[in-house]
Amino acid sequence: MTDDIKAENERALQLVSFYLNFFPDSVEANAINAITNGDSAFNDQAFSAIMAAACGLDAYGNADDKFIYKKYFIPMVKGLPIAEYTENPYYKRIKLPNESFGKWRLETKSYAPFEAFVYDDLEMRADGRVLPHIGYFTHKFAYPCVSENGREWMTVTPNEINTMKKAIDGAIGNALTFGLGLGYYTYMVSLKDNVNSITVVERDPEVISLFKKFILPQFENPQKVRIICSDAFDFADNNFKNGGFDHIFTDLWHDPSDGMELYLKMKERERLCPSAVFEYWIEKTIKLYLGE
Repeated sequence: MTDDIKAENERALQLVSFYLNFFPDSVEANAINAITNGDSAFNDQAFSAIMAAACGLDAYGNADDKFIYKKYFIPMVKGLPIAEYTENPYYKRIKLPNESFGKWRLETKSYAPFEAFVYDDLEMRADGRVLPHIGYFTHKFAYPCVSENGREWMTVTPNEINTMKKAIDGAIGNALTFGLGLGYYTYMVSLKDNVNSITVVERDPEVISLFKKFILPQFENPQKVRIICSDAFDFADNNFKNGGFDHIFTDLWHDPSDGMELYLKMKERERLCPSAVFEYWIEKTIKLYLGE
């Protein structure tokens, strides 16, 4: 990767971060229709153009801005098929009440039509350019959320669904996961005929209580699930040497910035359980942050 491409990657990612933090719902249906004349085949291009303008890019009068727009904004935007997610087994089965539980609040949040969000890991292309995956729906999309003291902490969104797919597909035998969240990974793995058990290690007893009270009773196969209240690394140090796990998935972080150190700590412990397959949430993105 050249220094020029590194600089372009940094600029593009900064612009996208700015947009998602300050203007994620600034694209409106009437603006899209004005550009496309109602032809939905051009929605992505229209969305990219509006998003780029909101980020301050002059894609027509400035050559550098036009380059960033062409190389990053156009390929990174994708309208997502809403049914692909509303028909997900977790969404169809698991329902959360709107109520408070200690420092936690269970609620349903939503993406507005044409609201932008990250829907998958970062992608490094063959030329070294790093692209975020920015998605939107054309209709309102509701998703379950748990807030901690007012901060959105645990969700099941298209991003979680896409970034956990590989680990869910790979789970087999006696599976282990570090981090409970809203139990999306646990639920999906528990449905698999080739998974005998799923052990969940979670250090927060309130999260465990929330899960046991509101979510686990809705599982088709709750007998497969064992929950242990423990620090992940203490559990790994004391139990990996005994074997017994075929697939281990780690999901202990909120985003790549707080995940890098934890990711490396768990990678060091893979040698303690050599018979297991290890997988990690948003591993591709974390590796890019680490420069791997």
